[in-house]
Amino acid sequence: MAGKFEAPKGKRRSPVVPILLTVALLLALAGLGYGAWHRFAPKPTPEASAPETKAVTLPPETTLPPETTMPEPEHVVTTATVAAQGDMLMHGPIFDSHSLAHQSDGSYDFSSIFRYFSDYTQSPDWMVANLETTLAGESRPYSGWPNFNCPDGFIDTLSSVGFDMLQTANNHSYDTVMEGFLRTVEVVRDRELIALGSRLSEEEPRYVVEDINGIRVGLVCYTYTTSMDGSKPRLNGNTPVKDPALVNFFSYQNLESFYAEAGDIREKMEEEGAEATVFFVHWGEEYQIQENERQRNIAQKLCDLNFDVIVGAHPHVVQPAALLTSTVDPSHKTVCVYSLGNAVSNQRREKMNLNTGHTEDGAYFSVTFEKYSDGTVYLAEAKLLPTWVRFRTDNGAEYNILPLEDSSREEWQTMFELTDNDYDRAIQSYERTEKIVGAGMEEITGFLAQQKARRDADYLAAVLPSAA
Repeated sequence: MAGKFEAPKGKRRSPVVPILLTVALLLALAGLGYGAWHRFAPKPTPEASAPETKAVTLPPETTLPPETTMPEPEHVVTTATVAAQGDMLMHGPIFDSHSLAHQSDGSYDFSSIFRYFSDYTQSPDWMVANLETTLAGESRPYSGWPNFNCPDGFIDTLSSVGFDMLQTANNHSYDTVMEGFLRTVEVVRDRELIALGSRLSEEEPRYVVEDINGIRVGLVCYTYTTSMDGSKPRLNGNTPVKDPALVNFFSYQNLESFYAEAGDIREKMEEEGAEATVFFVHWGEEYQIQENERQRNIAQKLCDLNFDVIVGAHPHVVQPAALLTSTVDPSHKTVCVYSLGNAVSNQRREKMNLNTGHTEDGAYFSVTFEKYSDGTVYLAEAKLLPTWVRFRTDNGAEYNILPLEDSSREEWQTMFELTDNDYDRAIQSYERTEKIVGAGMEEITGFLAQQKARRDADYLAAVLPSAA
């Protein structure tokens, strides 16, 4: 019958076999299902599957000390160098019609004076000189000794070669009386320089506290009087100063009043934040290469009043340098140069009764203050460079300030275009100045270097215990 399954003829199949085959097939399928599940099912976690174990006690973890860095010792963060020259003694021959300074159009250009020296006036942070003349303008004749009146062009030159401040309190400040006295201050200020020692009104302070490269330096200038007329001073023997309050002066006959005023100024400087102080003073005897007793006494009193540096002028020759110790506080020292001599003048050896050449000599003096990271300020360095005024006439009368660096002595003749005679005179000038200031400057520089080394060592030692 079609569609009916019929076994083939022959040996008959047992009915148990189909049953076993069915069972085997079901078991095989079951096995495949288990295997597939086993491959994709999540595995048990170690905690769940690992056998229970006994806890093990580990040794305590070793703690390493934190890394340390040695603290930086206190160190210098800024410096301020103040430099000074001596008397700018403007005699007539320096600016008369035969002088190279006098131009064909009637103007004046004094730059030839600094032909070989402008690098020195431009290098310090603060540059000062003693202006030994007045600037009364053309209302009075230009003149030199005994009553000085110089063309304004000299101040233009000083400004252009790097000067910042001029001492305007000296025995020639009143040579053209009140008119010239006041105009001098005005001209100096108009060229953006500071006139130190004289002022235009009583309301202005007698001193300045200047921020010089981040260090506040107090500066003041005083002059001696040639005589007193009651309460009014005479300068250079001229008529009494009409308004004495406008000039800083002292009388040798009343030094106690001067000291009281100087002490008051020192206190006011400190109140205004002065961290270092310089006192410029016009004093002493002309043409004396040794300071006198009055100079020494005044210098000692200024040291006792805690001024750091004293720079002298007026003798027109170089005088010694000295390291002073306060009688009030022996830890305080003051560096003093009694006179820097002539920066420029016509006081040639042949014209002077002195006839020794000392009036041709000058000095460029600089001091450097250092401020440390803890805010303290110290006088760290003092230097003195001998200078010589060379006079030449091969291109009109010309006056040159020559820097006498001993290290370049063999090159002076070529550098400065010196004749054989001028070269010999330059060497003599250097030796004269070195003889006067050498011992004092050696003491000063040695002391300052020793103090700086000790200071830096103390600052370093202060951080060593914390680094141990």
